[in-house]
Amino acid sequence: MRVLCTATGSPSHGRALLPLARALAGAGHHVTVATTSDVAPVFAADAVQVEACLPRIDFASGWQQDVDEAQGADAASDEDVHLRILVDRLAGDMAVQGHDILAELARTVRPDVIIRDGMDFGACLLAERLGIPQLPIPAGTVNVLDPAVLLPGLNRLRERLGLPVQKSPGSLYPHGRFDYLPAAYSFAQFPATVLAYRQSTVVDRTAGLPGWVAELPTDRPLVFAAVGTALPMFHEVLPEGTPLPAGMTDPAEQLATIVAGLSRLDCTAVVATGGIEPAGVEPAAHVRLTDRLAQPLLLECADLFVTHGGYNSVREAVRTGTPMAVLPNFGDQPSNARRVQELGLGRHLTDTAPEAVAAVCREILDDRGIAARIRQAQRASLALPDVGQVVDDLEKIIA
Repeated sequence: MRVLCTATGSPSHGRALLPLARALAGAGHHVTVATTSDVAPVFAADAVQVEACLPRIDFASGWQQDVDEAQGADAASDEDVHLRILVDRLAGDMAVQGHDILAELARTVRPDVIIRDGMDFGACLLAERLGIPQLPIPAGTVNVLDPAVLLPGLNRLRERLGLPVQKSPGSLYPHGRFDYLPAAYSFAQFPATVLAYRQSTVVDRTAGLPGWVAELPTDRPLVFAAVGTALPMFHEVLPEGTPLPAGMTDPAEQLATIVAGLSRLDCTAVVATGGIEPAGVEPAAHVRLTDRLAQPLLLECADLFVTHGGYNSVREAVRTGTPMAVLPNFGDQPSNARRVQELGLGRHLTDTAPEAVAAVCREILDDRGIAARIRQAQRASLALPDVGQVVDDLEKIIA
């Protein structure tokens, strides 16, 4: 097989694709990953061809203006407004630009199938043009964006590119989608055929945990906290001094909330900051800050994960059986936080006062019911087929 893959957005999107690309390349198939310069390093140690040809997605430019206009039109929540703007942007000029770049690459790659980023609709349209299957990687956008809402915008793109329009919203996922969670613990809000595989804990083959992790005290619970990679990237592309759009929390403020809360908790805490300084908060002696580390590995020994609720992080926590306290920000994160609480795998942090954060974390650590449910979800996740099954599944779809 000749497989064309795409990964856009933040490095977490690359990590969601990596197990699939790695399994296909390991089975001897030719895998080309079209991505951005931000995401390309994720694939540096793997036997795939990497083409850093896709532009960085610029969600920051004009976003606040779009938010103001959308909020002026109705009384929708910030979450709904952000998702609506996201749909408009993903199914606009951005998709045409991606389609044209990928079409040029496809002349050389000659793909039999496309595995695409959940936000990449240009690849979806290219697959239709080439008459080949396409499936999206596990992604928060796939879970929360309604294919029926996307259909009119995609049909306008189809007309623009000379492709037949489609009547069914299911045309977005005609061959299904990938996931790393079992059906009973799905975060998807809209039905589709699902090819689900066991989540791999091996992301970066060369990255281990630093030596100081082995020296952390073991007489108290180990709490790990992180805010992900998407929001810091969003913040980075904004002009200096420009505030984040309404409904989004500055990552420095979010980190400050977490650090202040964990400083009040009887625990050993590790906080991955992504290189961002918590705003005006000095961590207690038992709270250690680090720019970054191998999250899937540390989760294997953590008692609690305080997370922004990105879909990658949620899946990794389920895979390691780690209860979650979710402090969401934007995109699919609020929906993920609600689903975590609905499934009993942790709690949605709605009160960001440090004392409240500490209290919820303490309750989760003491809750045997949450511990039992996350362990049950972990076992269901471990019972999924190995990701190597993707080879046979794609060969059948192509045939």
